[in-house]
Amino acid sequence: MGSGRLYVAVAAGGFRRYATYRAATAAGVFTNTVFGLILVYTYLALWDERPHLGGYDQAQAVTYVWVGQALLSTLAIGGGGVEGELMERIRSGDIAVDLYRPADLQMWWLAADVGRSLFQLLGRGVAPFVFGAVFFPVALPGEPGRWAGFLAAVLLGMVVGYGLRFLVALSAFWLLDGAGVAQMASIAGLFCSGLLLPLNVFPGALGEVVRLLPWSSLLQGPADVLLGEADPVRVLAFQAGWAVLLLAAGRSAQRAATRRVVVQGG
Repeated sequence: MGSGRLYVAVAAGGFRRYATYRAATAAGVFTNTVFGLILVYTYLALWDERPHLGGYDQAQAVTYVWVGQALLSTLAIGGGGVEGELMERIRSGDIAVDLYRPADLQMWWLAADVGRSLFQLLGRGVAPFVFGAVFFPVALPGEPGRWAGFLAAVLLGMVVGYGLRFLVALSAFWLLDGAGVAQMASIAGLFCSGLLLPLNVFPGALGEVVRLLPWSSLLQGPADVLLGEADPVRVLAFQAGWAVLLLAAGRSAQRAATRRVVVQGG
């Protein structure tokens, strides 16, 4: 019970921390909205030429864009979560302080990232989504159950996204600078999550492979649940499986790092 309250407090602290950056949040809302507009008009032109591309009609494709803009920062699809701070603490040696805390390192940063994600969803994700729903034809469900499935998929997406980025951050234990790994992870996230183009559009074996990768849990899975194009139970099971695998891999990497690696800077 005590540990549970600790991690809830860490998550609440992460939420409050990001809530203090009001100007940055407003700028982020503007940026997401503009980027969403660019993608929407690109999608409209593409779907005019290829109706029902990827199994979506035009309204579904537009909805997909605004879901992506709502989840871009929420799930740190292109990076920008707690991994940057964690990598810097590893590089400087401040990670030693974290390891001496009476708390689990992986769970501590997971709680902090969940707090960040929840704020980004409410503070930066909702406004572009509402803008898109007001000014463009969208395909939103009327059933509360589908919305509940979508929100559950977003929550599991938070864990999957953190699991990926925690592994990226731990690479700094072995590398002089983990920026290169973070950059590669960012590119993989933008491409393999379906942010730029739905994974359903990818042809042949490429489409089958990318849909099996963990990044598809960040956008494609939740979006398909909302659009009624996927079984929520299957999507949630897929996400849960990747969450367990990634957290287990992170746990193993954490043990290896703290047992064998001398922290840079101390």
